[in-house]
Amino acid sequence: MFEELTLLQLQQYWWIIISLLGGLFAFIMFVQGGQTLLGRISKGDEVLKTMLINSLGRKWELGFTTLVLFGGALFAAFPLFYSTSFGGAYWVWISILFCFIIQAVSYEYRKKEDNFLGQKTYEIFLYINGSLGVILLGIAIATFFSGSNFSVDENNFSHWDSSLRGLEAAFNLFNLSLGFSLFFLVRITGALYFINNIDNNTIRQRAIKSIKIDMPIFLVFFLIFLFYLFTKDGFAYDSNGTMFIQEYKYFINFVEMPIVFFMFLVGVLFVVVAVFLTIHFNKTCCIKTGGLGVVLTVMALFLNVGLNNTSYYPSISSLQSSLTIVNSSGSHYTLTTMSYVSLMVPFVLAYIIYVWYQMDRVKITKEEMESSSHNY
Repeated sequence: MFEELTLLQLQQYWWIIISLLGGLFAFIMFVQGGQTLLGRISKGDEVLKTMLINSLGRKWELGFTTLVLFGGALFAAFPLFYSTSFGGAYWVWISILFCFIIQAVSYEYRKKEDNFLGQKTYEIFLYINGSLGVILLGIAIATFFSGSNFSVDENNFSHWDSSLRGLEAAFNLFNLSLGFSLFFLVRITGALYFINNIDNNTIRQRAIKSIKIDMPIFLVFFLIFLFYLFTKDGFAYDSNGTMFIQEYKYFINFVEMPIVFFMFLVGVLFVVVAVFLTIHFNKTCCIKTGGLGVVLTVMALFLNVGLNNTSYYPSISSLQSSLTIVNSSGSHYTLTTMSYVSLMVPFVLAYIIYVWYQMDRVKITKEEMESSSHNY
């Protein structure tokens, strides 16, 4: 079956899978968003804080799983990206990795006896993961559109042309706009998740109030990002693989790929509808609508930057070194073999959905937390 596909078709197939995994990971980062809301919603009440942390603690591992799937698929399908970005921009990636490591440690050791760092320290770690980790990740993804400082020689050895090793991306307004958009978006989905998962009126009302604060700020940064995206020059390549700068490239991609543009519009609409129904009609199930919206929106952005003869990792210091799905992928044999493995993805997703359903059949309550022998 997959053997009959051309190399280009396999490359496109794997970029679609990576885009889907990227969208799913963006949704599951509601855990990170919820971590930044612990103080705002609990207001120092330890019972409420315990409910919030345990609600997130039952889901944080799903985020790690999805991140590993996303990174693994990207590494296996497009190894030149992995060697170029992770080998060159290592300070930004190490910073992101550190932020996610302290998250795992915090959930496991926050309530441990003889915890020499103290409970408060691990709660600070959770906030760092949900704020700095998310913003840096958004900045790193934004470089897919804005470009990075690297060059690749004829032997596919990459060279990073900035001493900041990736951290220079944090000084770009376009990159920052996506980083802060993602930060406030995951705070909104985190609040939607609390409303759906915890049976407590105080938490519900404070979460709604939090959404009312974060939604306008998110829209400001997101509209700035969209303005830059639709008006900026993009990085394209012709049939010979020669890179060139094209005006309004990312806007043109949406026009020339109407299905992707439709996905993007529907995704944004779903997020807005989820917030509207939660605020004005006190709906408690809008994490599903909002979550689907996040998946569709992020997936559409990945498809926009990777398909239609577009460089998904452009170089601003050596234009012809820019990476595309064509010049950075594995061989036909590798992608074919991986494609058969990808047939297991629907079963993995079905398992995650089943486990999620089993964990959420009964909402978290104050009584449950007080009687539980194990709390995060």
